[in-house]
Amino acid sequence: MKISCVILTMGNRVPELARAVESALNQVDGDVEIVIVGNGADVPELPVTVPAGSAASIRTVRLSHNTGIPAGRNRGVEECSGDVVLFLDDDGWYGESNVISHLRERFSTEPDLAVVSFRVMDPEGGVGQRRHVPRLRAGDPGRSSPVTTFLGGACAIRRSAFLQVGGLPERFFYAHEETDLAWRLLGEGYRIEYDAQTVMYHPQVPPTRHADFYRLNARNRVWLARRNLPWPLAAFYLLNWIVLTLLRERSRPALRAWFTGFTEGMREPAGERRPMGWKTAWRMLRLGRPPIV
Repeated sequence: MKISCVILTMGNRVPELARAVESALNQVDGDVEIVIVGNGADVPELPVTVPAGSAASIRTVRLSHNTGIPAGRNRGVEECSGDVVLFLDDDGWYGESNVISHLRERFSTEPDLAVVSFRVMDPEGGVGQRRHVPRLRAGDPGRSSPVTTFLGGACAIRRSAFLQVGGLPERFFYAHEETDLAWRLLGEGYRIEYDAQTVMYHPQVPPTRHADFYRLNARNRVWLARRNLPWPLAAFYLLNWIVLTLLRERSRPALRAWFTGFTEGMREPAGERRPMGWKTAWRMLRLGRPPIV
């Protein structure tokens, strides 16, 4: 089973990118095909080489402009030939040298497994961020479990399943594109697992560092519902998130940006609508995260 790794970069984290590539190359039984996508930027030259005797490879692709995270990763998958594709943030790195061998074993023996979401750990030894555990009960990040979504920059995906459901939604640009893909995979009968044994290290940074975080978060949440949910569930899901946002957020500028994005999501085209069946919604409820939250 061939393994590929797609790393998206803006070309502005050279030491971090080199560390990410090196962590993928130095895997036991690795031979990883690495594809680095320059998202509107040149891929910098790196002081990293393929180990002697390894069948691993490094390829680069430069996109003419910043197409966003989902489009950049989709392009990376197009350039890959692996049966399984890993997505790795350019400022993250793998914590152990057996990540590839572990994933190869899992995907080889579990044909209905579509995605493995990794455990993200703080390199400074902190407790980590709750959002890095893709389930509602996130208090124990060391516990593996089936989940209904995954972390886009810390995951492994069966390439055939990824292509079967159309890849990541490129209109999203940033935020919730993984959940859109996850819901469609669940609708096709695949499984998604949070695997605490598969570790990636990543600096603790808040998602709000992105200038358009609140607007895109809200817009894409609306698109997510419009694309994937039966209309009664879509209405309940969006109403629920309006209430949660009002309860959680105290910043007026943040709320203004969030509701601006929400309005955009209602007015602008969301892309192809393929609502999940009620059987899939019931399955998600049984997994602990119904598509209303």
